[in-house]
Parts: sequence; C-alpha cells; structure tokens
Amino acid sequence: MIERIADELAEADRRHGVVPRITARYPNATIEDSYAIQGIWRDKNLAAGRTLVGRKIGLTSKAMQQATGITEPDYGVMFDDTVYPSGSEIRFDDFSNVRIEVELAFVLKEPLEGPDCTLEDALAAIDYAVPALEVLNSHIELEGRTIVDTISDNAAYGAMVLGDVRMRPDEIDLRWVPGVLSRNGEIEETGVAAGVLGHPATGVAWLANKFHQHGARLEAGEIILAGSFTRPMWVHKGDEVRCDYREMGVVTCRFV
Repeated sequence: MIERIADELAEADRRHGVVPRITARYPNATIEDSYAIQGIWRDKNLAAGRTLVGRKIGLTSKAMQQATGITEPDYGVMFDDTVYPSGSEIRFDDFSNVRIEVELAFVLKEPLEGPDCTLEDALAAIDYAVPALEVLNSHIELEGRTIVDTISDNAAYGAMVLGDVRMRPDEIDLRWVPGVLSRNGEIEETGVAAGVLGHPATGVAWLANKFHQHGARLEAGEIILAGSFTRPMWVHKGDEVRCDYREMGVVTCRFV
C-alpha cells in the first residue's frame, strides 16, 4: 500500500492532478504510514538528482489548524528547484490547489538535535531569519483531509519565495514580525509571527525533537520553513501577490 500510494502521488505531481483521499480508501492508515509514503517519494526524487535544501513545518498556528481541521503540526521536504527569489514569476500550472501562506524561514548555522531541544536551543542554532511565502500544492482532494493525507502529500508543499532581508534572532523580536498579504493590490490576510506556536522558532525545536524519533537531526545550512501565521489565500493564474513584513521587507511573486 505504501509504495503504491507514493507512486500515485508522484504521478499526480507530474500531471498536476488530484487523487482521492488516502484515508477514505485506507481508513486504518497511520501517521507512521504517511511519513513512510513521503519518505519513499523523497528518496526517489533524491535518486533522480534533486537536492534537498530543507524542511517545511505545517499546521503550526491556530489559523491553519482551524482552516484545515487538523490539530497537530506536520513536516515535509523542500528541494532546491522549488526555491524562488522575491519578484519571481511562477508557473501556475505546475501546481494543484494553489494557495499562498505567510511565513518566516530560518537557516541553521549548526546542527540541531532532539530529544530535548528547546526554543532557546533552536534560536542558538539559527543563523538568520528571512521572510517567505509558501506556495501550497495539494495532490489530495481537500474535503475531509486528515493529517495522514497531508503528510503523505509532502505536507502540501509546492514552492517557497524568499525575501531579501536577513536578520539574526537577536536583532529583532521574531514574535512580532507582521505579515500583510495582498492579492492584486487588495489586502486579504494579516497576522503576526507569534501566531506560530507562540514564537515562530518553536516549530524548529519541535521538528528537531520529531526528527530524533526517526533517528535523524537537522543539519547546518538547512532552511526550515516554520509555518504560516495567516490562513492560506487562494491564487489564480495572473495574480500578483505581495506581503509586507515591515522591517523584514516585502516579498512578491506573480503567477503566470
């Protein structure tokens, strides 16, 4: 079952399509099963020559948990060919169920390992924070999804748009970084980074502890996308997206 679903999701990714919910077809599937599915998909991509640059953490804020009905965080992997600089044009048709989230990304200067990793440990391991937009890319029908469905689908990660402003954790109170998200000049979502588990770097510590359960750790140089502090915003072909993070600058992209 695990190998078959991994192949099915890989095919959905290639054709930018959507498959029926895994949990509707396999109601006994577990979170361990879903990470195994994601792992097979990840390893096949690595074998095909893609380079892993980091991890995304999802469902870390009340806004996102309420939007999805899922009440615990999850994570996925990010490859180098999914990272765009601010101002990029992004091909809309490369994704499915395209939505945008407002986040902070962290780049690690040293490895981070559980099982008892704290927020302070995470902050000490972070080189800098950078504002980011996440492009969601869901290959599983959205209605009725559970965390098993989203994890299997690489936590619905599609791409990341990184800003230009880099700030060390001791240069700014990361909890109060704002995000004002606009589509075609109209403000659609607002939030502050404290909406992510009380502090956006808390998710980094959570991920290090989660990785310890799998016998792994976060490595120096990895980008950790820490989770959205707004609800996801739907976008369509031709949309201009802009997010103002105040002192951390502005991130933009356009879907073509």
